[in-house]
Amino acid sequence: MLDEPRSGRLAAWGNALLAGLVSPDEAAQRIAEDDAVHRVRGLPGEPGPVGLTLALGRLRALGATGLRVALPVPGHPLGLSGPAEFNARALEAEEAVLASGAALGLVPEVWESGPEDAGVPREDVHVEVVWHCLPVRDAPPADVPSLGEAERELAEALREATEVLSRLDVAGSGPVAQAALEAYRARAEAGRQVLAPGYPPRAVRVLELAQRVGALIDIARGAGGDGREHGGAVSASEMAARAEALRPVERTARRAQVAAYNAYVEEAERRRG
Repeated sequence: MLDEPRSGRLAAWGNALLAGLVSPDEAAQRIAEDDAVHRVRGLPGEPGPVGLTLALGRLRALGATGLRVALPVPGHPLGLSGPAEFNARALEAEEAVLASGAALGLVPEVWESGPEDAGVPREDVHVEVVWHCLPVRDAPPADVPSLGEAERELAEALREATEVLSRLDVAGSGPVAQAALEAYRARAEAGRQVLAPGYPPRAVRVLELAQRVGALIDIARGAGGDGREHGGAVSASEMAARAEALRPVERTARRAQVAAYNAYVEEAERRRG
């Protein structure tokens, strides 16, 4: 959960572009980040894949007024509105972007090439992303809380995650735990710029707290005090129990992420009445 979803970057910086707060080139650069290239396939009026700058302009011409994020997993269609074909693609990718006002959605397909060694630096891996554009229902997204609800739920989830760590004797002193903590700290520092201009401060606060909860979840799943995988769990039943204990906490963190990324659109719609 520490990784920032590509759908989050696309929605955040796409919204800033739609609002006229950043240039098309800056938005495209922020969305792609370390990836080599992003293209959008299936846009109405475009016979082939196009770059992000053209795609965002086309979405605006098609009536898009804002971009929302969906982070669905099996059994929890978080942020989706249908139809079935789009939902199935989004569930497979575990993320998507929905363009409000245009009844279109984008689902990423990621292609990576380069050394297969897990220790290879990220910059040595060539990543290309194709966003598939499909029709969606222009309807309220599933199970997305308000920012206020998300913040309250996160406070409780943070307590629960801490209790799970303690109950399962995950001290966080092993090398995997330390790596997870360092990844979180790096993301927290970079997270100051995750949400683009135009987002309310509360959305930034909610997203940062969701990332903090996500860091604790990753530690509980993958690092124990003895440094072994699965938090030191020694049996399949213990690993299953840990996953069950963390499931509602992870669900809350994902809901909060979506609420934070979608805050720009929600606020704009409230202003329009």
